[in-house]
Amino acid sequence: MWEKIDKLTLGASYHLERTKVIQGNIANADTPGYKPKELVFAKELERSLELKKDDPRHTEPTENSKKFEEVELKSLRGYDDNRVDIQEELAKLAESSIMYKALGENLKKEFTKLKLVISGR
Repeated sequence: MWEKIDKLTLGASYHLERTKVIQGNIANADTPGYKPKELVFAKELERSLELKKDDPRHTEPTENSKKFEEVELKSLRGYDDNRVDIQEELAKLAESSIMYKALGENLKKEFTKLKLVISGR
């Protein structure tokens, strides 16, 4: 049960932080030269880059390392070198908000189950 709660909490944290990054992209839609950012799980990022430990000075990530990484998106350039696609950012914002709310509801259900188990009902 705790593992499920941990995963739901991690997912909710990710979508909350992702929402902040997307809001920053939207706020900078008119900023010349601004490059939009996205938030990805660090493990996904490492897997996608296929990092190799080929030097003894390389270390493994620690438990305290950031779970999410902010990366710049490579997209088309606008007339002022701004790469924000406002429609795409609004769609991502809606998706992230829906996921955050859904994960929050699932967390609420898990805590209700836990409360029932503790109370002995």
